[in-house]
Amino acid sequence: MRYFFHIGYKGTNYKGWQRHPYGVGVQEVMEGCLSKILKKPVAIVGCGRTDAGVHASQFFFHLDVTEPWEFDMLFRLNKVLPEDIAVFDIIPMEGLPHSRFDACQRSYDYFIHTYKDPFLSDVSSLYLVKDLHLDAMKAATALLPLYNDYRNLCLTPADQDSTICHITEAEWLLDKTGNKLRFRISANRYLGRMIRIIVGQLLKVGTGKLSVEEFESYLALENAPKHLTPAYPQGLYLSKVTYPYLDLPVRNSFSKLHNMPEESWSL
Repeated sequence: MRYFFHIGYKGTNYKGWQRHPYGVGVQEVMEGCLSKILKKPVAIVGCGRTDAGVHASQFFFHLDVTEPWEFDMLFRLNKVLPEDIAVFDIIPMEGLPHSRFDACQRSYDYFIHTYKDPFLSDVSSLYLVKDLHLDAMKAATALLPLYNDYRNLCLTPADQDSTICHITEAEWLLDKTGNKLRFRISANRYLGRMIRIIVGQLLKVGTGKLSVEEFESYLALENAPKHLTPAYPQGLYLSKVTYPYLDLPVRNSFSKLHNMPEESWSL
């Protein structure tokens, strides 16, 4: 029998979702807690990967068991998990749906604050920049859904089976004070560090170091950037994962940035 687990985690203390030989990942912690409860080794399959320090407001993994448990797994699992990992739902599934391969859309949010704030340091990225050219950033961002080969905005394109990604939504939002920015993007798939690289390039557009035309030339594969500098990891959240058969609302707000009502952000 297959179960889907709907979870969220703050990635500050982890080397991403996946298991690593050089640090603890969320997957390792989750498998350890499940093994303790079920009293046998377990292996789980996540809906994707996240970099070290990156958060997930919504994440799914699946687990196969021979017999369904007859106790409150949600309660027990949350009781033994650390405070920075939470399980929201455990869903029995018919057949063998796949948490990774069946996902049809993944959405991310990237948060930036432009003033030093110790309470945002691990949930948003600090960029001490002034007078960003937001119109230029938005013009460059609007180009993203028009192209689908992102080999120029990937650290290791040669390692990818395909560099084709279909972006359906990309936009910048600004809070009412003008001190916080929020980048939203949705696509069917992403390449290694692709979102952080895109944000890094768009910040160059915003500071005047890169023109909108130059940015488009990367997307059109006419030119390649000389240096790819990914934006900091702590501002990035996997915020929504959608399946053809499962579309759950996000259940958590890990930071006061997520707690800000939608009307606090403007285009």
